[in-house]
Amino acid sequence: MILVTGATGHLGRAVLQTLASKTAPDNLAALVRDPDKAADLQAQGISIRVGDYRDLASLQRAMQGITKVLLISGGGDDDALQQHYNVVDAARQAGVQCLAYTSRALKDPDSLTNQLMVRHFQTEDYIKASGLAYVLFRNILYMEALPQFTGPHVLTTGIGLPAGEGKVAYALRSEMGEAIAHTLLDSSCNTKTYYLTGSEAYSFHDVAAALTTLSGKPVAYTPLETAEFEQRLHARGLPAIVIQRIVGFMTDIKNGQEEIVRSDLEQLLGRKPSTLIEGVKTIFNL
Repeated sequence: MILVTGATGHLGRAVLQTLASKTAPDNLAALVRDPDKAADLQAQGISIRVGDYRDLASLQRAMQGITKVLLISGGGDDDALQQHYNVVDAARQAGVQCLAYTSRALKDPDSLTNQLMVRHFQTEDYIKASGLAYVLFRNILYMEALPQFTGPHVLTTGIGLPAGEGKVAYALRSEMGEAIAHTLLDSSCNTKTYYLTGSEAYSFHDVAAALTTLSGKPVAYTPLETAEFEQRLHARGLPAIVIQRIVGFMTDIKNGQEEIVRSDLEQLLGRKPSTLIEGVKTIFNL
């Protein structure tokens, strides 16, 4: 039986959608904090397990009878790392046979600007030290995140970011979820690390060109200095911690952290991942 944590989130639902199409619902369980948000999953026959990353006892109860657990990484909470540790501890104590984790595909974890990302590799180390059989999915930035970077009025304002000429091998979250599901359905737990990236890395110049082609409107990318970008975010009223994290993402992109390209996603999907222009067409509804 496979338990998917974060089951009502975007990635969790993407994983479960593929799992439900490939195996009987009584082989599947969904970990949720609010069962009301999982009514559609329950209607499909998927077992709903109520638990919270912060509540070890609830996690232990939720994992009874579970063979494999997919730990979908939590958000930016201050105690996010401890939350991950709790899931690992509960899996070990419940006798889970395989633990999978959604980590991040970054070129050099030791030189990251965005310290929020460091916890992924700390979680990986904790999993490896736990004695559990495991699978790690190192995911690139979701292509679905592009509107958050470009802003809602990108077709009129263009793109202004402090990402320099940095590139990202974007992949669609839906395709990552599909690939993860395929791996979970494999009977083995091969202590392997998969890099789920697109087949090509793209700069924001490429993103602007795709928007121009699809919209018929000229969209340009202007690399900004970090200080100017921070001033713009401050003027929009964003909290300092949010500004720090956004700038961290942009700096890491500028430094090439997100430009890793691997073939794992293509192999797990059995086809080429969506290209930038294919993804942008859907994401921006063009």
